[in-house]
This record gives sequence, structure tokens and C-alpha cells, in this order.
Amino acid sequence: MITAEEKPFLSLFENFSQVGEVMWIGLRPASRKPIIEITEVNVTETGLEGDRATKNSPTNKRQVTLIQYEHLAAAASFLGKENIDPNLTRRNIVVKGMNLNALKGRKFSVGTAILEMTGFCYPCSRMEENLGLGGFNAMRGHGGITCRVIETGKIKIGDNIKVLENEA
Repeated sequence: MITAEEKPFLSLFENFSQVGEVMWIGLRPASRKPIIEITEVNVTETGLEGDRATKNSPTNKRQVTLIQYEHLAAAASFLGKENIDPNLTRRNIVVKGMNLNALKGRKFSVGTAILEMTGFCYPCSRMEENLGLGGFNAMRGHGGITCRVIETGKIKIGDNIKVLENEA
């Protein structure tokens, strides 16, 4: 394994200027059913309690989805809208103040739970349906991330998101 001492550029991946904050939480009880907005949620070994993803196996890489508050504003701007209701994106958690894309392959705490980013959450045709003409393209590059649960816990609005140290 190449170390930060051998390649100083690698140390830049460890720098985060601030912690993020949970702004919104939503559960998707079933496909095409309305999102249930909540203020706190228990995180089980398969996802958020009450979300349809918990029916999947513990190895599922899409147990929890997060999207950036700042990206909702960007997508709204691309659509000529004032804002986008997080319900329409079908993601679980809206986060403010941290670049979620920088969490690639990282573990991080959200409230008392620990998650690991497993990939990017690309938009689907539902974005065109939910956001209107151009919704799919507006969300490209702004769809958020997918995660799996490393440790169960509780997440509530206002909780911090903190990047954990990489294991050597």
C-alpha cells in the first residue's frame, strides 16, 4: 500500500474543514409510496427502520442513501425552481456542510450509527417524473451517495456527520 509519506497528495483526502449536519430524514415504505418524513430513526444492520431497504440483505450496498442540501439547490437552479422538496429525490437523508462525494470508500458516523459509502446514487427516470422536464439531467452528478451500515445506532435531525480515520 502506498502511504501519504510516499505520495503527499494522498494526505489531501484526509482533510475535511468541518463536520456535516443532518437536515432531513425520510423513509420509503415501498416503491412509489409517499415518503414518510421523520425527525429521528433507528439504524438496523440492514438500513433505516421502516424503510423498504431493510428488507434487503446485510450485504446490500444501498441500505441508506444520502444527498447534499447544497446539491438540491444546484438541481433546483438548473430547473429554474426556487427549491426542490427532498421527498421528490427519494433519498433517506439530506446533509448540509460536507461534500458527500469526498466520502468515497470512507466510513463515517451519523449520529450514533456508522455508515460506509459504497457508491454514487445516480438519478433514475423517476427524477423526470418527480421534478418535471429536465429533472433527470438536473440531478446528474447531484444524486447523492449509497451506503451500507457498519454499526447500528440512531440518527436524528441536527446530528453531525464525521469522517472516521482510515484504517492503515
